[in-house]
Amino acid sequence: MSHRKDLGLLALRLAVGGVLFAHGTQKLFGWFGGPGIEGTAQGMEQMGFKPGRPSAVAAGLGETGGGTLLALGLATPAAGAAAAGTMASAISFHLPNGFFAANGGFEMPGLVGTVAAGIGIAGPGRYSLDHATCHVLDRPWVAAAAFAASAAAASVVIGRRQAALAAGGDAQGGASGDDTAES
Repeated sequence: MSHRKDLGLLALRLAVGGVLFAHGTQKLFGWFGGPGIEGTAQGMEQMGFKPGRPSAVAAGLGETGGGTLLALGLATPAAGAAAAGTMASAISFHLPNGFFAANGGFEMPGLVGTVAAGIGIAGPGRYSLDHATCHVLDRPWVAAAAFAASAAAASVVIGRRQAALAAGGDAQGGASGDDTAES
């Protein structure tokens, strides 16, 4: 791989990983003006992700952990899969509002999730901890297992939300202060 491609992958990893890290730490710790775990849990409940606290923890960990690992280029397939799965859940909330973020649509979680998945599939490039560790956590079987597990988990989360909405009301998608994830 050329150094230009490695630099491009590094730039993508740092940008997407940084965005995910920031949004995840808003959810978990209230950093960067975020609601913290209790506020995120309440928001998750209102959006139909029940129970709210486990949903908030899962979203926060998917973003914080996935973002951190993507930025570092460590366990890149698992990081990309975790971030993409988390964004799939966010998309399920924003989907009723169409594509554009200005209307509360799925534009931003769709973009972030797609880029994270692409990095997870393509690999982190030479300027990464995966490269420094001889790709011990960046194997084809890791990618397959991580993306399968992420897809299964996202399907369960989205299915549970749909069932909760059908049983007890309707939480419409909408513009929330955080377009990359559920809250």
